Amino acid sequence: MLSVALAGKPNAGKSTFYKAATMADVDVANYPFTTIDPNRGVSYVRTDCPCLDREARCDAAYCRDGKRYASVELVDVAGLVPGAHEGRGLGNQFLDALTDADVILNVVDASGGTNEEGEPVDRGSYDPTRDVEFVEEEMDLWLASVVGRNWEGIGRRSRSPDFDLESALTELLTGVGATPADVARVLRSMDYPADPFQWTDEDREELARKVRQETKPIVVVANKADVAPPEALDALREAADVVVAASAAGELALRRAAEAGVVEYDPGDPEFAVVGDLDESQAAGLDRVRDLMEREGGTGVQAALNTAVYDVLDHVTAYPVQNETRWTDGQGTVLPRRPPPSPRVDAP
Repeated sequence: MLSVALAGKPNAGKSTFYKAATMADVDVANYPFTTIDPNRGVSYVRTDCPCLDREARCDAAYCRDGKRYASVELVDVAGLVPGAHEGRGLGNQFLDALTDADVILNVVDASGGTNEEGEPVDRGSYDPTRDVEFVEEEMDLWLASVVGRNWEGIGRRSRSPDFDLESALTELLTGVGATPADVARVLRSMDYPADPFQWTDEDREELARKVRQETKPIVVVANKADVAPPEALDALREAADVVVAASAAGELALRRAAEAGVVEYDPGDPEFAVVGDLDESQAAGLDRVRDLMEREGGTGVQAALNTAVYDVLDHVTAYPVQNETRWTDGQGTVLPRRPPPSPRVDAP
């Protein structure tokens, strides 16, 4: 199963995002280091079902109104603070938990209401673009420290007549989530000394940075977008290659309301319909969520997951069938994939 990890400083909304995306019971609070031990759960990416292009439809247990949900692992770990790569805060625990992640969602407080330590400050007083470079830098320095700690051993091994530097680096870097193909691509892109003793700190840092870029691509989630100044969102979009504006709190409110039968909403929908009674506070909260959805095309939580898996990792959802013409299995079921159920679909 693909693994998507939530990164970012404390109090940026990672745990709220995790709870909204998994509906798991985790602590959510307005103070740093709400999360101590990593949370691991199942979330879903959403795609249009191919049956929309045909007269025959899928069994309702697999497909709801042409929407398909495929499972991914979602990991929420302790927040990063400056110096995390040196073990400050819960840095070592955080960074080690990223080893097996395929893609990172850097959850940023786009409202500028928390400082670099995750402590509450006046909204708009902190520049959220600082958190984009900060997470990348901490990950790069962590990986560089792993390489540096093992470099003496590589140097000793280089005295052997059958020593191969690429093989030694591959052995080292596969321990932090890289594949042999990843390492080969990175080394082909570098101009480096064949003798390990001639490598500089800059060489090792370049290796670490390129490996991280190859194996841990990052999507920036501009969280709390519903209360963020527009100029802050614009600045984040300029500061990072892939940015998704989101409100994890808004998505969580919608999912809870859908569970209670108050609204009709499927994760990833661009809108929702109120079908039950709301008190004044609930109505006001959902109005704020509606404003964001109208502006951004949704709450951004499902969009962030979809962007990470389908756009950044370039994965597709496959539907193995026996009859290629009718798209059916041996029992005549159309597109008979049996993934874990979506939040709105009962298990078959």
